[in-house]
Amino acid sequence: MKDLSALLEVSARDHSHLCPRQILGVRIGLRGMLALQLEPNRGSKRLLVITETDGCFADGLSAATNCTIGHHTLRVEDYGKTAATFIDTQTGKTVRVAPALDIREQAFAIVPDEPRHYFAQMQAYRIMPDEAMLTVQEVILNTPIEEIVSRPGMRISCDMCGEEIMNEREIRCEDSIRCKSCTGSGYYRSSIKVCFPHEIPSYK
Repeated sequence: MKDLSALLEVSARDHSHLCPRQILGVRIGLRGMLALQLEPNRGSKRLLVITETDGCFADGLSAATNCTIGHHTLRVEDYGKTAATFIDTQTGKTVRVAPALDIREQAFAIVPDEPRHYFAQMQAYRIMPDEAMLTVQEVILNTPIEEIVSRPGMRISCDMCGEEIMNEREIRCEDSIRCKSCTGSGYYRSSIKVCFPHEIPSYK
């Protein structure tokens, strides 16, 4: 577990503390790479990881895989789950790694003398065997890898708001090009109220 300890130190340093979800992130990161027979990214972008939550868990994944949002090798699909999908962008092989459904109960059984659940998980997640702790499943992506990764230099402007869209994330609606927000499927909407002439305040 020497490598695990070193990776946990990296995660704790970057996150300012260590918690069970970071340990889980590191363990899942190591298991995902093992399933694909890949090493952490070192200058290449062969390994792509999609995490199903952010925060501590994602920091653990980054520490293990060296995948980051800034390098376009870590993506967040926020399902609120401590699970991740690992993609070999050269071969297309894709696996999803998730915790066993009874992982907490197993942790409490392994460390019965620790009444505090948080600290029982901290200890147990370091030593539990992969086969008891994690599930590994080959999966098929709903979006092709080429669309997820995109190509460098791809930029176009939205016909409605005029803002630039990168990485081929535009949506083509009949004869127009729109960003996700302008199609109504964005995560926000404008709060600006359109004032009619009789509603404009007078400052006389």
